[in-house]
Amino acid sequence: MPGVCHSFACAILDALPDQIAILDAAGMIVVVNEAWRTSGQTLGAPPSGDDVGRNYLAACRNARGLGSEGAADAGAGISAVLEGRSSYFQMEYACSTPAQKRWFHMTATPLACGWQGAVVAHTDITERHLAEASLRVAATAFESSEGMMVTDARGVILKVNQAFTRITGYGADEATGQTPRMLNSGRHDAAFYQAMWEAIAQDGSWEGEIWNRRKNGEVYPEHLSIAAVRDEFGELCNYVATLTDITVSKAANDEIRSLAFYDPLTRLPNRRMLMERLRQVLAASSAHDRYGALVFIDLDNFKTLNDTLGHNVGDLLLQQVGARLQGCLRHGDTVARLGGDEFVVLLERMSCDALEAAAQAEALGLKILAELNQPYQLGIHHCRSTPSMGATLFHNGVPSQPDEVLAQADIAMYQAKQAGRNAMRFFDQQMQDSITARERLEEGLRKAIELRQFDLYYQAQVGHDGRITGAEALIRWIQPDGSCVSPADFIPLAEECGLILPIGAWVLEAACAQLQRWQSDPATASLLLAINVSAAQFRQSNFFTQVRDTVRRYAIDPSRLKLELTEGILLEHTEETISSMQQLRDMGVHFSLDDFGTGYSSLQYLRRLPLSQLKIDRSFVHDLAGDNCGQVIVSTIIAMARSLGLDVIAEGVENPVQHALLEQLGCHRYQGFLFSRPLPVAQFEDLLADGTAASPG
Repeated sequence: MPGVCHSFACAILDALPDQIAILDAAGMIVVVNEAWRTSGQTLGAPPSGDDVGRNYLAACRNARGLGSEGAADAGAGISAVLEGRSSYFQMEYACSTPAQKRWFHMTATPLACGWQGAVVAHTDITERHLAEASLRVAATAFESSEGMMVTDARGVILKVNQAFTRITGYGADEATGQTPRMLNSGRHDAAFYQAMWEAIAQDGSWEGEIWNRRKNGEVYPEHLSIAAVRDEFGELCNYVATLTDITVSKAANDEIRSLAFYDPLTRLPNRRMLMERLRQVLAASSAHDRYGALVFIDLDNFKTLNDTLGHNVGDLLLQQVGARLQGCLRHGDTVARLGGDEFVVLLERMSCDALEAAAQAEALGLKILAELNQPYQLGIHHCRSTPSMGATLFHNGVPSQPDEVLAQADIAMYQAKQAGRNAMRFFDQQMQDSITARERLEEGLRKAIELRQFDLYYQAQVGHDGRITGAEALIRWIQPDGSCVSPADFIPLAEECGLILPIGAWVLEAACAQLQRWQSDPATASLLLAINVSAAQFRQSNFFTQVRDTVRRYAIDPSRLKLELTEGILLEHTEETISSMQQLRDMGVHFSLDDFGTGYSSLQYLRRLPLSQLKIDRSFVHDLAGDNCGQVIVSTIIAMARSLGLDVIAEGVENPVQHALLEQLGCHRYQGFLFSRPLPVAQFEDLLADGTAASPG
């Protein structure tokens, strides 16, 4: 084991970016890491071999990079650490070579392992020095008539000039340490800022007009230029912004633009502005791999209302329709009036998935339908008006032209009129069919929850000898005609629409009831029953109380209950997750980490989790026989589980070859079709009566 520990320690040192040396009590170098061996820059002198056996204090005295005064300070400081007179020493120094000049930060600390000596580390701080030099250069241009602001690479304001204070009202002491978000007016959506920063990342600069907010709350227009500053190594170190107040000139330009781009009756964007905006959204949709949608709205029987009540009443209706449409939209969406009684709604930055994007568009369409169906008070007239709406999706530049998108939505609108008016239709009939099927599935799922049309099936979990040690409870939706709806179809929908919570509560209840029946029979009393818990279910504030109360109500042994969590639960609110798990573990409940190896679990948190078991994902088991890489991954997971003191089980074991390889690699618990398919409880208990799920052969 000492050799293993030494190798492990060396591996850790070699993985660190700093140049590190271990000194003995006399100042002799005992160990150096990879960064030290390959640098050749420390103290300004190339290393001799890997420097092991060299006297470091002598090296300090002879290092040209430190100079005589620096060498004396370094030698004295390190000697004090070695002799126990000091617990820490640090200094900075410059190191020049014919090719370049770099700066380092040196630290020396005593070893804390009972062996007298010290750890010396050199950290390259060149970038910090160069960034400071860049700031000094930028500061010389500060005192100009234009507002100026310098931030660090993270966007934190480092310095502003007097003109910045005059324009924004914020003094240097108020702005420093803040970010430019302090000036946000709220008039620009996320897509605007994303496009700005993408331009800066690609071109190194951005220039344009923007609305910002002064300290006194006044929103004003400014001309803004942002430039990225990089050091000599090409690393981003700062941003420099120049801003000019254009309030006066903007007012004149806005009046001209309003006449050109806005409908004078409703003050909504007109066709010209819509087409310009649609062209921008089409490009953004292609760049960001997100769907957009266009909804074409035509008022049913508007001509009749106009002819019978007069154009003034018709104009009032159009104005109120425009206002109601604006009230229905998300931030960043656009509503325009094309002319007459035709309106268009432009939706952007929707889901990356076609079906989800269509569902989002439909949800907004239903909201618009409900809003426009409300009665109108038009002067002395109390009226009703309904819309016919057509929607089309666009994605990745298809369709590529604004006219094509508008034409598709127009066609879909006429389909809505032909279907009886006061409705919404999608241009793509297949998409419409998919949305209808999804709606039916959700409606059926809600009814299934109300009528409890669920059952638990049980898939055996077996040990090395093929004997059943427990089972995983898997939900099945049994429809009135006896057919089953696949969990792969309804579980994702349940998670999306929030129905996973009542479903999860039912599974917990049904599983505990089954454990109660099993524990009354000596033949089944020792079985462990695993149930899957979703992230939404686990993160409920009262989840611990639900489990505790259910366990107590059925008077079951909590150690017979195992909750299977996926790695995704660990990605957010990690500390709260660990705390909740620990409460349940203290009660006796076991935890298994499902689908292990497919997510992004941090090993730092993994070792802190009160787990009992890791579950090897079926994707690794499936190709185990013909994939050496898969065998390495499985072997690593098994070794990791052992090192953490955890049990390990493989799911998806379907044939004897997979079983034999898993056995050979050290996995001795299995679940899969080789042993048993998920079975109704009666068939599962018949399997139990046979004693084994299958021969481990």
